[in-house]
Amino acid sequence: MRAVVINGPGNIAVETRPDPVLPGPDAAIIEVTAAGICGSDLHFYEGEYPFAESVALGHEAVGRVVEVGAQVQSVAVGDSVLVSSVAGCGSCPGCATNDPVMCYSGLQIFGSGALGGAQADLLAVPAADFLLRKIPEGINTEQALLLTDNLATGWAAAQRADIPYGGTVAVVGLGAVGLCSLRSAFMQGAATVFAVDRVEGRLRRAADWGATPIKAPAAEAILAATGGRGADSVIDAVATDASLNDALNAVRPGGTVSVVGVHDLQPFPLPALSCLMRSITLRMTTAPVQRTWPELIPLLQSGRLNVDGIFTTTMPLDEAPTGYATADARSGDDVKVLLTP
Repeated sequence: MRAVVINGPGNIAVETRPDPVLPGPDAAIIEVTAAGICGSDLHFYEGEYPFAESVALGHEAVGRVVEVGAQVQSVAVGDSVLVSSVAGCGSCPGCATNDPVMCYSGLQIFGSGALGGAQADLLAVPAADFLLRKIPEGINTEQALLLTDNLATGWAAAQRADIPYGGTVAVVGLGAVGLCSLRSAFMQGAATVFAVDRVEGRLRRAADWGATPIKAPAAEAILAATGGRGADSVIDAVATDASLNDALNAVRPGGTVSVVGVHDLQPFPLPALSCLMRSITLRMTTAPVQRTWPELIPLLQSGRLNVDGIFTTTMPLDEAPTGYATADARSGDDVKVLLTP
């Protein structure tokens, strides 16, 4: 099969690798029909995460089941499915909450070494009854792909931000996760959403969706717009030192900063005394993917939640090197790249 691999910073290739085999009787093999390039994949591409050997990339996939183990009950060969990007064992009390982040054995993520990469022709999925879901009626490919990671992440970011009804939210970073967070914040009761980024095209896109665009860094402008009070909630979908400081400075006393951006491997100098004196709540998580599906799927099916326009670029799998370069440019025109094996 073909698989997208990274052989060093900026060195993306599409290589031929052995077809995967079932890792156990609870597993399935998926023929991937669409995969996404995520902002967190770029940490490998930009050299922020060290690795000793080539890594098969990708953790966002939808596809068709081509093989199942004897213990799999929820899906069958031929089913179209979405795959949770975050994997748990599926059998512990933590996974029983439908949140793979809570797995007692520790979460794993596709495309980070331990599990195969989703940007490939085929993908082996352990704990298939936990990690797979048939694509429901009325859910298109782009929506299904966003449900595997970015939309689940953005939805959880907004939930964990303690948004008051009629409140003010700032979303820092307007990539796919940030845009999903923006739309989730409106859905969850925000009256005003400040959309923060450095890229003019992304700011315009957020403005078209009803947000108030602000060029980063934004704390000073947000304080001015709120009479010196600050935003009730801030969602950081970037998690650089600069964005984290901006988020902590922009939130009001007693407010919440919800972080879902992926930080690098260097320690962050948290201004703990300032957070203490201002009674700031800081929450951080990766995507609790399966837990969000019962809420998000009906909202998408009904049309109440609109995620159109987040995927902006589609390329065949063989053009993955160009796809990564496009994603890494972080332009206003190209927000998220979809690869089609």
